[in-house]
Amino acid sequence: MTTTPGSPARRGRPGYDLESLLQVAVRLFNERGYDGTSMEDLSRKLGITKSAIYHHVPSKQELLRLAVDRALGGLFAVAAETEGIEGRAIDRLEHLVRGSVLVLVEQLPFVTLLLRVRGNTKVERAALARRREFDRIVTELVKQAETEGDVRPDIDPAVTSRLLFGMVNSLTEWYRPRRGSSPAELAEAVSKIAFDGLRLPPQPASA
Repeated sequence: MTTTPGSPARRGRPGYDLESLLQVAVRLFNERGYDGTSMEDLSRKLGITKSAIYHHVPSKQELLRLAVDRALGGLFAVAAETEGIEGRAIDRLEHLVRGSVLVLVEQLPFVTLLLRVRGNTKVERAALARRREFDRIVTELVKQAETEGDVRPDIDPAVTSRLLFGMVNSLTEWYRPRRGSSPAELAEAVSKIAFDGLRLPPQPASA
């Protein structure tokens, strides 16, 4: 049975496990909104009783926590990789952007849900706090790249980071798997559009 790290394994009815339940829940949350989806809706969609769902998770809020934690876990894993890269901050920033695009494509429904949380529950507020932490990581990289002379200094680093990841996050609105570019091609396109405009051009050598 598929489980999430840190969550106790639970036995369910044959044909249903925590992973399949989570996939359906996230799809419904994205279609109807978290607040607009009830456990009754989920049980009808799965064709099982609510008690069968509760055999896997104690509440709807736990399904939300598992979903947003999966998206956040992917993003922070890329951020951890970025910290281990030697060299200039602009290159680490580009690695973070590319990796975040790949996480978004791989975990599209989960990242979509993460970007839609509004802080109405304890789980949502915790997710928003972690999103702010991720934003700080991006902003710090932009500041370092500016200090190193690789990023144009006429834009506030916080604004640059918001614009940069605003473009990345907008993929949830239009990207659909199996259509158009591959994940690697998509990451390359985002990187080119973002960093060709972000980098300072080489400065002429002083006479």
